[in-house]
Amino acid sequence: MTTQSLYDIEVQDIKGASHSMAEYKGKVLLVVNTASKCGFTPQFEGLQGLYADLNGRGLEVLGFPCNQFMSQDPADNDAISQFCSLNYGVDFPMFAKIEVNGPDAHPLYRFLKSQAKGMLGSEKIKWNFTKFLINKDGQVVKRYPPTAKPEAIRGDIEKLL
Repeated sequence: MTTQSLYDIEVQDIKGASHSMAEYKGKVLLVVNTASKCGFTPQFEGLQGLYADLNGRGLEVLGFPCNQFMSQDPADNDAISQFCSLNYGVDFPMFAKIEVNGPDAHPLYRFLKSQAKGMLGSEKIKWNFTKFLINKDGQVVKRYPPTAKPEAIRGDIEKLL
C-alpha cells in the first residue's frame, strides 16, 4: 500500500504510544532523524531553540532517532529520551527509534524521501540530522542536508507560519 498523505501515517512516540501524523494537521513540521553520538548531535540545541521560539506560532519539531549511520544512536528509547532532555533540554516530540533507509525504512521516511529527493535525485538519507520542512497542508516543502544548522533554516520556517 502506498501512502497518499502524510496524515495517513502512524508513528510511535519515544514512550511507546501510537499517534497519527494527522494530529499535526495545520502545523508547520520540521522532521529530523537524530542521533545521540554524532558530530551533528549539538544541533539538538538549535532544534530546541526553534521549537521554543516558534512552537507558539505553529511549528512542531519532530525527532526520530536512528542508528543506521555508524551506530551513532545505539541506546534504547528511554536512554535516548533522557540524553536529549538532560543534555539539550529537548521538550519537542521525540519518537521511537526507526530506520530511515532500506527495506525496513519507516513509512514516514519512505513518504518524505519520495516527496523531497536528495542530491542528484537520490531518495536515500545520507546521514543523521537530515531535515524535512513540511507546510501546514502536509506537503514536503524542502529537504535540508545534515550540515544545515537549524538557525540557518529559520527564515524558511517563518515564511510558512
